[in-house]
Amino acid sequence: MTKTIDTLVEETLHILNDLGIPMSDLTQRRKLMMAKSILALLDIKVNNSWSNSKSLKNKHACRSREIIKYINKNLGEKISEGSYDDIRRKHLSLPVEAGIVLKAAFNKNASTNDGTRKFAINDQVIEVFRAYKTKDYSKILNNYLSNNKSLKDRLNRERTMSLLEVNFPDNKQIKFSPGEHNELQKKIIEEFLPRFGGVSEILYIGDTENKFKILEKEKLKELGFFEISHDKLPDILAYSKSKNWLFLIEAVYSSGPISEMRKLKLDELTQNLKCEIIYVTAFNNKDIFRKHIKDIAWETEVWIAENPSHLIHFNGDKFLGPYKKETN
Repeated sequence: MTKTIDTLVEETLHILNDLGIPMSDLTQRRKLMMAKSILALLDIKVNNSWSNSKSLKNKHACRSREIIKYINKNLGEKISEGSYDDIRRKHLSLPVEAGIVLKAAFNKNASTNDGTRKFAINDQVIEVFRAYKTKDYSKILNNYLSNNKSLKDRLNRERTMSLLEVNFPDNKQIKFSPGEHNELQKKIIEEFLPRFGGVSEILYIGDTENKFKILEKEKLKELGFFEISHDKLPDILAYSKSKNWLFLIEAVYSSGPISEMRKLKLDELTQNLKCEIIYVTAFNNKDIFRKHIKDIAWETEVWIAENPSHLIHFNGDKFLGPYKKETN
């Protein structure tokens, strides 16, 4: 039975997924063209068996324009030859990065725009394509993956290695996605709270990738907290049971500080709380603090990470009084 082009594309994407090509963020069109570009390099048409797949060892390699011609002739497209650069930059970028496709085949010294530059399927992976739809497919696939780390695994490992480890006072540990905002949140948890929060329990933390990194919904409900909505919350909520204080902490990076208007809205939302509120705006350094000082609300606190042992009180006369001099 002759396959349709759609079926052939679907099977190609199945193989690429099994080989660990990350595709969750790709558009349907991008996946379609990646599959058809691979089919051109394999020299597989609708009437071919997967066992006929070709690789560099078969001296089958194609320039970008040759891939376009193949796709137009055999795989139902009408692509302009002027879009040849999309083959390299888009459609084959992931398979090349994964080592499934070799670039500059037959001319390893070819520059990016060299007319002799060709692409070909790597000989190490060709048996996976040839075994597709046979009883040996899983065995051959697993053998290949055991000797070649997939692109998906490599990217996940790199991402995991770049995560920020955050240590809680109670020895609990979580990981944040990387970024300046989360680096500041890490400092708040590891340096601000142990100094000024006493024995505090963190009830909520946002994350640039995960809106609710930590969310103790039932405990917040016990305190009379309002219905959780990420866009209304400061970045960190921490509760001191001994003082019956709830710290509402905003880590300023791209967002603004706790302003008079923000505080007014939070006051309204937290009017049924069974504890007292401490509003804190945190900054990485004094230069960022200076940019926002005119917007900071009275009766709030400011903490600057580069001077972690000090607080700035925007609290009227509450803390007015002389400081004791240190004696040797």
